[in-house]
Amino acid sequence: MNKIITQSLVTVAMLSTLAVADEEVANEVVLSDVEAQYSAKSSVEATDELKQTINLGFSNTSGNTDTSNLNGKYTMAFTTVGYAEEKLKVGFDATAFVNKNDDVKSNEEYTANLGLEQYITNGRLGYTALNWLRNPDFKNVDNKISVGAGLGKEIYNDGQHTLKLKVGMAYNIEQYADATPEAKYTSVNEYIEYTNILNETSTLFLKVGAMQNIEDFENDYEILGVAGLNFSVAENISLTIEEEIRYDKIHPGTKESKDTKTIVRVGYNF
Repeated sequence: MNKIITQSLVTVAMLSTLAVADEEVANEVVLSDVEAQYSAKSSVEATDELKQTINLGFSNTSGNTDTSNLNGKYTMAFTTVGYAEEKLKVGFDATAFVNKNDDVKSNEEYTANLGLEQYITNGRLGYTALNWLRNPDFKNVDNKISVGAGLGKEIYNDGQHTLKLKVGMAYNIEQYADATPEAKYTSVNEYIEYTNILNETSTLFLKVGAMQNIEDFENDYEILGVAGLNFSVAENISLTIEEEIRYDKIHPGTKESKDTKTIVRVGYNF
């Protein structure tokens, strides 16, 4: 019975992905990791044992235009002993996305994020992070590297509702796919996350991150928000539905300031 239910949910998830791709496949990319981009990578629940997750998604449409996209994500995290014998969380993820229209590659995106989170006391923590992004077609970014550090605090946690905040600074290097000169700048980064455990099998989450260039604070900034639901459909299988909105005040070589994405995917945890 469990096998039949799992297969049915997987089928629904794949059909949902097809519907999304049919509507806006030209613009859709793999969903961004807000926490990794604006603080440290730690969205996976880290334990003393290594935890890993692989997510795969594929959609294909045919007719007037043949389109296909493939996206994948790998995540790992674990906890070890750090400064003053307190917990040190280590997290890493990597994503890949490729989109084709009539056998011509129209979009691609690759990311990698490594983060360390050091617990201090009373819900306070310190973090360091290293992030890499490549998306030459959609974001005009040939390579973007960010190195950051900051502080965070779990503001509220009653076992069901959790609210945490992180603030830090990062040094950014952006190389563009067009003739725009390379940019190097320091930014202030903020991240806030709210999680609501609805029941034993489902979780609601909201994540918002922001970045401001300290050399042009009012005119060069970006805001990224993600809202979603995660359902456990079997012991090692989960279904996630997410919506993302990004606003980028100034980004060379792009036409629109706002991008939206919708992702439905099935995950395997091991």
